[in-house]
Amino acid sequence: MSHAYGPADEEESLEVLRRYVELGGNFLDTAEVYGPYKNEELLGRFLREVTRDSVVVATKFGFRIGSDAIRSVDSTPENVRRACDASLRRLGIETIDIYYQHRVDPNVPIEETVGAMAELVSAGKVRTLGLSEAGPRTMRRAAKVHPIAALQSEYSLWTRDVATNGVLVTCRELGITFVPYSPLGRGFLTGAIRKLEDLDASDWRRTNPRFKEHALQENLKLGTTVRELASEKGVTPAQLALAWVLSEGKDIVPIPGTKRVRYLEENMGALHVTLTENDRKNIAKRLALIQVIGERYAPDLMALSDRA
Repeated sequence: MSHAYGPADEEESLEVLRRYVELGGNFLDTAEVYGPYKNEELLGRFLREVTRDSVVVATKFGFRIGSDAIRSVDSTPENVRRACDASLRRLGIETIDIYYQHRVDPNVPIEETVGAMAELVSAGKVRTLGLSEAGPRTMRRAAKVHPIAALQSEYSLWTRDVATNGVLVTCRELGITFVPYSPLGRGFLTGAIRKLEDLDASDWRRTNPRFKEHALQENLKLGTTVRELASEKGVTPAQLALAWVLSEGKDIVPIPGTKRVRYLEENMGALHVTLTENDRKNIAKRLALIQVIGERYAPDLMALSDRA
């Protein structure tokens, strides 16, 4: 709502949040770096309107943000404590329900970072701990220090590697809920993006390898297949994509993002879509014929993903 996906409109975003709660939603995910800071401030405005225990609030730390907005990973215990206190102030709450390390810091042992996060639990500032883009080895090391409640990583019909690289298996081994971000492929799987010009000039996706002109045109084969599968099922492409992620397990809680009420309502409709085993086999068969072109991120950001 406040970062990366074109112009922001706070009043419209607040309307989306209100409608989300009206429809029964209760899981709100943000991060210090979104904006930076602006999205936590937006969410803080909204949280003043609702009963605190009616929603689950998750936020993330893990970067050092300078005055020129240049970001570098920083999961030192000092930054963990600083970021938590600052997030609590912006959100206007006393306790964060899920506090994630946004990206694994290769310069700080995960044991040190999680140890500092565990101190926040003891202090009552945080209820549960999470990791994002962490690999199996990191998850196991972290879980020895303190229970990890959730792992957030990308997962969708065009990004399915966590199902084969040990991440999902490790989550289930350790009892960690898996929280897929970008379950709509950053909007691509909705069918709304057919060419680069469909994105605002300020939209971060213009720099993403999968949205570059050649890659995007090749990836439209996958988009067309998703639309066909959705039509056969009598649902929208977004609903099919979300229903597929939800069908992957009851321990999977996707977090689709949107800035528009109409898209929110469409997304929530996925809760009423049931995919049979035959549906899932058909989807797998059709998608196996298509190669996704482009990495998930540009090289500098891709390097922050811990898959070991």
